[in-house]
Amino acid sequence: MKKFYLTTPIYYVNDEPHIGHLYTTIIADVVARYYKLLGVDTFFLTGTDEHGAKIYEVAKRHNKEPKEYCDFIVEKFKNVWEQFNIDYSNFIRTTDKLHEETVKFVLQKLYSNDDIYKAYYEGLYCVQCERFISEDELVDGVCPDHRTKPILHKEENYFFKLSKYKNLIFEKIQSGEIQIIPETRKNEILGKLQLPVEDISISRKTLKWGIPLPFDEEQTTYVWIDALINYLSGIDYFNLNKEKDNSYFWPCDLHIIGKDILWFHTVIWPAILLSISLPLPKKVLAHGFFTIEGKKMSKTLGNIIRPKELQEIFGVDATRVLVISAFPLDTDGDISVSEMKQKYNQLLADNFGNLVNRTFGMLGKYFNNKMTLNEISANVKEVISSTVVYYNECFKNFDIHKILDTILTISTFANKYVQDMQPWVLYKNKDIQKLANVVSDLLYCIKSVALLFYPLMPNICAIILSCFGEENFVSEDYRNLVINNRIYIRTNEFKVPDILFKKIS
Repeated sequence: MKKFYLTTPIYYVNDEPHIGHLYTTIIADVVARYYKLLGVDTFFLTGTDEHGAKIYEVAKRHNKEPKEYCDFIVEKFKNVWEQFNIDYSNFIRTTDKLHEETVKFVLQKLYSNDDIYKAYYEGLYCVQCERFISEDELVDGVCPDHRTKPILHKEENYFFKLSKYKNLIFEKIQSGEIQIIPETRKNEILGKLQLPVEDISISRKTLKWGIPLPFDEEQTTYVWIDALINYLSGIDYFNLNKEKDNSYFWPCDLHIIGKDILWFHTVIWPAILLSISLPLPKKVLAHGFFTIEGKKMSKTLGNIIRPKELQEIFGVDATRVLVISAFPLDTDGDISVSEMKQKYNQLLADNFGNLVNRTFGMLGKYFNNKMTLNEISANVKEVISSTVVYYNECFKNFDIHKILDTILTISTFANKYVQDMQPWVLYKNKDIQKLANVVSDLLYCIKSVALLFYPLMPNICAIILSCFGEENFVSEDYRNLVINNRIYIRTNEFKVPDILFKKIS
């Protein structure tokens, strides 16, 4: 059986989940559901990054011990993911015992391979980034991401020989062995790899909250090295638990990240894997950032959008669709709640929702919710078939933002089909056979849309398919449609759904 292993970044627990976390995680969930429905053995990993000076300081401000504070925030993430139907295979925490054991196991291998050495390091250190930062990265003397002035810091650390792997990583990215999406991000990394690359500090002597090095317990693992290894501990690659062997999922098929952590995932992470002789990730997808109604999201401005706010306005399923359709993954974009409302009304309520309401309305009025479906008309079948082709291309090319419009090609066609065929006139003229053909075609359209929408809107689509009495055939019907371009309806008795998308003012 084919396998597919994908990951989100593990989210830092210095704050509760916001729309940025939701955006990345829904993208991953939609992609994972697509592969699962196709029958691919899929492992979807997400989780939380819980070590480091920043977490220690935040916990102190909340009068909590670090682990106690982490437990509190982790519960927030898990609750939101449950509310939004995030169907992950594992939720990894860097405070998990298995993760800590895996980190020590990997670091010991790096040390044994002579890729770690001890030296003094002095430089500018951004506490918020938890990394040393070069002067040419500063903007007006401060960290561009956090607008804080870095401190001059010197200590004796352990270093990883990143420079040793620079040329090999360049070759593997250039050849496409490691595929970076989009192309602009690939070129960015290749450009940086043509400049001098220094070895990196992988430990801190003064850090109080982290994983001790296995070969020197006076030093604590640098938070980024700790975090990257979650992609192995999350599947227990080394089978340290002696339970289920999930090592066959490696190499990772897709890391989904924000563009700000691209270097860590495409240079540092592959170098670690090369050192311990493991296969490299196949793809790294780095999406852009977004602003909120034209402004950068920040606590100071008070414009942070929490998942619950969107859920209260749009409901879970519509939020999932609207968030990932906001802008292309390879660009930065803007999120506007007012624009989301407009899109919701236009594309979900007035388009697909309207099609479902009017079709089941006709089915009840003209056929008492019972009819034997006819063969699907050639023109209707062609629209569905061509849509399926574009739909698969959206997933293949990671044009996730296009999926909504692609699927709605069918319902847009179907709504126009109603206007063209005028079933009310057919009923008035007693042309019942032709009327049955029209309603039958519309039902095929609705079921096709519901199946294609399933990775995006599992709740609502399950409701629609239950009206066909076919909610237990989702995977089978999805594969028939998406792989074989075939659509079936087994029943001749239908239930009428409630209004799926109520208009929002």
